[in-house]
Amino acid sequence: MTSTDTALQRAFDHERAHHDHCRTALAAMVEGAQEHVVTGEDVSASGADAEVLGYRLRSRAKEMRELPPGPLFFGRLDFAEGEETGRALHIGRLRITEHPAAPPLVVDWRAPVSRAFYQATASDPRGVDVRRRFGWAPGSRGESADLTGMEDEHLGRGESRAGAIVAREIERPRVGPMRDIAATIQPEQDDLVRAGLGTTVCVQGAPGTGKTAVGLHRAAYLLYTHPQRIERGGLLILGPNPTFLSYIAEVLPALGESGVRQSTLDREIARHPVTRTDDVRAAVLKHDARTAEVLRRALYARVDPGAAGDLTVPDGSYRWRVPAEALARVVADVRREQPPYTVGRERVRARIVRYVQERAERRAGPRTNAWLRRVERARPVGAVLDAVWPRVRPEEVLAPLLGDPAELARAADGVLDDEEQRALLWTGRAPRSWKSARWSAADLLLLDEVAGLLEHPEGYGHVVVDEAQDLSPMECRAIARRSAFGSLTVLGDLAQGTTPWAARSWRTVLAHLGRPDAAVVPLTTGFRVPKKVVGLANRLLERLDVDVPPARSLRGDGELTLREAAPGAVPEAVVDAVRHALTREGSVGVVAADPDVPGLRAALDAAGIAAAGPEALSARVAVVPASVVKGLEYDHVVAVEPAAIAAAEGPGGRGLHRLYVVLTRAVSRLDVVHARPLPF
Repeated sequence: MTSTDTALQRAFDHERAHHDHCRTALAAMVEGAQEHVVTGEDVSASGADAEVLGYRLRSRAKEMRELPPGPLFFGRLDFAEGEETGRALHIGRLRITEHPAAPPLVVDWRAPVSRAFYQATASDPRGVDVRRRFGWAPGSRGESADLTGMEDEHLGRGESRAGAIVAREIERPRVGPMRDIAATIQPEQDDLVRAGLGTTVCVQGAPGTGKTAVGLHRAAYLLYTHPQRIERGGLLILGPNPTFLSYIAEVLPALGESGVRQSTLDREIARHPVTRTDDVRAAVLKHDARTAEVLRRALYARVDPGAAGDLTVPDGSYRWRVPAEALARVVADVRREQPPYTVGRERVRARIVRYVQERAERRAGPRTNAWLRRVERARPVGAVLDAVWPRVRPEEVLAPLLGDPAELARAADGVLDDEEQRALLWTGRAPRSWKSARWSAADLLLLDEVAGLLEHPEGYGHVVVDEAQDLSPMECRAIARRSAFGSLTVLGDLAQGTTPWAARSWRTVLAHLGRPDAAVVPLTTGFRVPKKVVGLANRLLERLDVDVPPARSLRGDGELTLREAAPGAVPEAVVDAVRHALTREGSVGVVAADPDVPGLRAALDAAGIAAAGPEALSARVAVVPASVVKGLEYDHVVAVEPAAIAAAEGPGGRGLHRLYVVLTRAVSRLDVVHARPLPF
């Protein structure tokens, strides 16, 4: 064994020993967190403080117990200068220490000092002499991970290169849920991840650039950097569908963060079950921002300053009179202030009480709080309020609007033309009342708009919105209401917009989100999709009506196969393609136009190939409708009959955008099986 081999073996042994030490320290941390839950950490805490403390301790203990198995560090920095000179810092997914006052055995990847791991270069080493990356495999030594390789970059000597360890980590087979990218974050991604809490960022990310991972890691970074502020306001991750949420569900827990709400916008606004289906014309109108003005008019048409005469308020044996003109003036003044509807009603009540109070105090001196409450609750005051500013539910506004042509005409005059009004009305017999109404998915969005006019919903400190290019103006408004006092991470790709209202400009989306001046940052360098596949997708990109720069890929490997089949022989060709894919490592996704999916599953089943649906994330083979594949990825994609995928959206639809999504789901290999001419 040469001296170089001996030195390398010593380094391996040292790092393995350090990992074992870290594993022991982590076990002690978990045990200590659990002991604090049992015994209590602060005996001076009492009442609500003790309850909050107990909740935090229990949550922390639970998070630590549920950390997924894996290596405890993925990198190391040796500093040549600065405050850390002479120290070797191991970088991992969470901080590990033997006790709070001791130097950490592992530094959290989100800590300021860790930034050099992602940003240091040979030209700007940031005080780093050596950056080391570690390769790991499932443990063969009775541990959860085993060290298999190390790569050093001697930045102090001007050496910097992306090595095989980074490439292997990026290219690992994609079976199961999405993984975190803490070990492989690139400098441009790191800039976005570490953007400040008050900053709204929009990421225009080409396929394979890691935009979803950037959003999730930014969420983890904000939770680490601003724990109290995020805990107060909450953090919401919005995905396009439940399948996508299942796919990303393990990323934040793997980074040591739990308790984040991951949801879809449909779930957030679900006041009623969806029991009605709109035609495309009605759905598009309901998603149109102009409908917000129609709803506002319909709601505030109920406010009538002249609906009541003089108000007489009893006060023992005395009666206080509020003239009709004064009452109308109060209502009109509040109306001009444009508060939320429910706030406005209470503001009118408060000003009526103040009017009475001022006159009572001129006559008999200051009034008590009990006296003020009696006036507020006086039956005549409530009756007048119900006349001039009545209580109302969102359903009581929307049901008559969609069921009564005359009411819709009054609210939509000058906003929607006659044809649009007819398209917006419910078909069939109108319900007798809102209680018997059947609601569509778009109706729930309108109900949420009205609810937001009534009173501001409880918001979040930060919201991460993925696949944002598919949001309609009304959906953007619903998100804006939930982030009025927080910030946003907006993620998407205009080329992948597939809804009828999908955006063609991020400025339009950001304006509806209430962030018109937010920065739009492009990510164009892909790490997932191979060059051949990106080249094919870029040919299709030229036909899409979006201003998006072509993607480029750093992955030179990968395979692209175009398989032409005879008419009627496509299922057999798909079976052959899947059999060939199964001779290789990784997941296989068969993606087709939605109507073709049952036949393909039957063909695979008849051939003895077990195939699951998209929800089975750990399945080796999945047959996936093109409408739900967005955001997912497979090592090998079999794209079936691209012309059918493009045509499934109908004339004037977004079929080519849908096809662009399908072609870019492949991580290593893409098979295109077709009988009809290719649309690219």
